[in-house]
Amino acid sequence: MVTEATFTVPSDQFPLGTVFKQLPDVTVTLERLVPAQNVVIPYFWVRGTEVADIESAFTEHPGVQGIRLVDSVEDEYLLRVEWTLEYDDVLTVLAETSIPLIEAIGTNKQWTFDVRGDERRDIVEFQRRCRELDIPITLTSLTALTPVETAIEVILTDTQLEALVLAYDRGYFESPREVTLEALGEELGISQQAVGSRLRGGIKAVLGDALSGLTVNPE
Repeated sequence: MVTEATFTVPSDQFPLGTVFKQLPDVTVTLERLVPAQNVVIPYFWVRGTEVADIESAFTEHPGVQGIRLVDSVEDEYLLRVEWTLEYDDVLTVLAETSIPLIEAIGTNKQWTFDVRGDERRDIVEFQRRCRELDIPITLTSLTALTPVETAIEVILTDTQLEALVLAYDRGYFESPREVTLEALGEELGISQQAVGSRLRGGIKAVLGDALSGLTVNPE
């Protein structure tokens, strides 16, 4: 049975966490994970800063081969980093065990990862491998996706669903908006950047599922 798990890692126990030493108020969101030959390539957003040279905010790390800025929009920066599979880290274990990464958000307190396994034993194997490598993960939730769950519940993470439902109930999608991201963040106990990330990820997932079977016939 497909199982979703959420786990946390201390911010200083993850390579990208070095940014919080210089920019403690930013939020880092992994966009996607691309395992390649002997290399793991994550794309990630850094939000909440106006640093001109964002690359310099990431100190050297023994497992990192390179990091570069891909795009930027105001105070949001999309970066690409490569590090070797030989370095023992959460992302290398995910690549090794072929467990999909749904979402990962980092703050100066901790990293929160949402992953999904085809079977419960996939999550168990992931935990076992992390313990072998002394990677300090803490499992915070484990949920089996049953057939009675709606399609929306299947494609969204718990945090995305929670944020979307709250935003809808509070009038965030009304015009004009009846609530701000900051207010939603205060209610959820997270930053407004994290709320925005969850809403964007949730909306993208819902639209992708809804539009996947449609075809457009150009006139």
